[in-house]
Amino acid sequence: MANAASGMAVHNECKLKFLELKAKRTYRFIVFKIEEKQKQVVVEKLGEPTQSYDDFTASLPADECRYAVYDFDFVTSENCQKSRIFFIAWSPDTSRVRSKMIYASSKDRFKRELDGIQVELQATDPTEMGLDVIRSRAN
Repeated sequence: MANAASGMAVHNECKLKFLELKAKRTYRFIVFKIEEKQKQVVVEKLGEPTQSYDDFTASLPADECRYAVYDFDFVTSENCQKSRIFFIAWSPDTSRVRSKMIYASSKDRFKRELDGIQVELQATDPTEMGLDVIRSRAN
């Protein structure tokens, strides 16, 4: 199951919760964490559909890496309701170098497990994933 390059397994719950977000829109966002001791990616936090983008960004630790998925709703210039599923690789400058390396080396493989990601974003500080950035990337 684990990939030799990064050695990270992906917990089944990650895929199941992602499918629920994608198909049933059960969640607004999911925050994933790498458990270094177990060498696997696990679900750390689930955001309710009513939660806002601010709730989402507040759930990311200021000095630790995380992966996250956010279901972004928006209205197009033609007035159509749309949504985009964002994959965000959160890697703050203040996080440990080892942690940044593990998250960076495991990212592509983890992302492949989540079928249906539409936009990918890499952020090292909150301004790189502000709502304005999300809006501009959604179109």
